[in-house]
Amino acid sequence: MSEDIAIVARGLTRRFGKLVAVDGVDLAIPRARIFGFLGPNGSGKSTTIRMLCGLLEPTEGSVEVLGYSMPRDAEKLRSKLGYMTQRFSLWDDLTALENLQFMGQVFGLPGPERRRRINERAEEYSLGPLLNQRVATMSGGQRQRLALAAATLHEPELLLLDEPTSAVDPQSRRDFWESLFALVNRGITILVSTHYMDEAERCHRLAILAEGRLVSEGVPQDLMRDIPAAVIEVEAGDTVAARRAIAGDDAVRSVAQLGLRLHVLLDPQVESPGERVRDRLRAAGVEASVEAVEASLEDVFVAATGFRNGPGH
Repeated sequence: MSEDIAIVARGLTRRFGKLVAVDGVDLAIPRARIFGFLGPNGSGKSTTIRMLCGLLEPTEGSVEVLGYSMPRDAEKLRSKLGYMTQRFSLWDDLTALENLQFMGQVFGLPGPERRRRINERAEEYSLGPLLNQRVATMSGGQRQRLALAAATLHEPELLLLDEPTSAVDPQSRRDFWESLFALVNRGITILVSTHYMDEAERCHRLAILAEGRLVSEGVPQDLMRDIPAAVIEVEAGDTVAARRAIAGDDAVRSVAQLGLRLHVLLDPQVESPGERVRDRLRAAGVEASVEAVEASLEDVFVAATGFRNGPGH
């Protein structure tokens, strides 16, 4: 295992009875980077992360994390691992300070060292005024900052985040991501699962999962550049008629509406995709402007997961 690689998974598979939650996933995750898992609910994101950190035993395949074999060496890895879930794993009836003190004890930090790190995290994540406040009375953003402080109190080498921004406002999400990049600059490797496209685009590398399978993986900008689809944008006064005309083409993979515009994905084998769309609109008597545009990460997601036409797609 290379020193530049934090995690290697080969043929990672997990079955729950007849359900295959994760199906033969191969990964090589670099150190000191943010590696994202993007996918709809039920795609296998959380199950994959739980296997990677030794919380769940694979049905098949192997995982090596920071040089440790999972789940055999899970106990040895524990002190090097931080884990934060979308529910934040906090005790609502305790204050912020009591939560941090408890986590420090769990990680075996001696009293003086525990106090020093709590003070550092309180300053880093603006928790000072909140230390004596019960968690149950905190906002989503405040709870998020506290959960991140607790997850990094023992200075882990690897941080696993399971949809950590699903219950916070947009500004808190932005601030949270700035905190993640600061951690990466200190050499920490971060795995994060998300269903937000803007967050996925912030990752250094991204894996897209669908029905337990890895359907696309790479640098987000590369994935958008190399999308296996032609991307066409249509602006029409009558978007309903335009959508109806375009969606009838078997080469069309997806049609999404953005205001008065339609975002169309077509089979990449189609010759002159713009002309093809114009011809269908012209034949249906729909006046519209048509142009090829650059792909978004949402386009990549749709192309990779194979969603077909329908409401919202």
